Amino acid sequence: MPNKIRTKNKRQNGVRIIAGKWRGRRLGVPDLPGLRPSGDRTRETLFNWLQGELHHAVVVDLFAGTGVLGLEALSRGAARVTLVERSDVACGLIRQSISDLQADNAELFRGDALDYLSAAPTQAVDLIFLDPPFGQGLQQGSLDLIAANDWLKTGGLIYVETPRLDVPLSLPRGWLVHRQKVIGEVNFQLLEKP
Repeated sequence: MPNKIRTKNKRQNGVRIIAGKWRGRRLGVPDLPGLRPSGDRTRETLFNWLQGELHHAVVVDLFAGTGVLGLEALSRGAARVTLVERSDVACGLIRQSISDLQADNAELFRGDALDYLSAAPTQAVDLIFLDPPFGQGLQQGSLDLIAANDWLKTGGLIYVETPRLDVPLSLPRGWLVHRQKVIGEVNFQLLEKP
């Protein structure tokens, strides 16, 4: 019997891209511990915030999971996205989504996001999605590496999700909270490097 990738039955076995050229397309959701794809309502708010920021943007989607944040950005006009994910199962589904969408401007990096951020980038980016599993301190560690290795362009943005009752993040010197909202148990913020 061939190996099958198990997916959550939730949301008709996938999450959908909300808008843009791939509007309504569904992406697979691997059945992995700690994986909680951003819901439609949260993504709708996020991409309303990013309206006008995505055109020709270079994007990195850390802890990509389903790849929905990065692929939604491409659907809405980003120039290029790198999706970083360490799970083989999740990478298989992301690779399939990239193929199905014919997303030639999407690159999948299979590996640990903190290792990825430890090296200096070849080019600073416009936008970073930072939505790791909760309860592991990965948000703060990632922010520290992004700042230390100059991953973000001046004026660039980072989207971060944290548990609602978590200790507030310590922002790099001079960085600002551009937007912030709480939906359910999730606090999400858009940070700006001025």
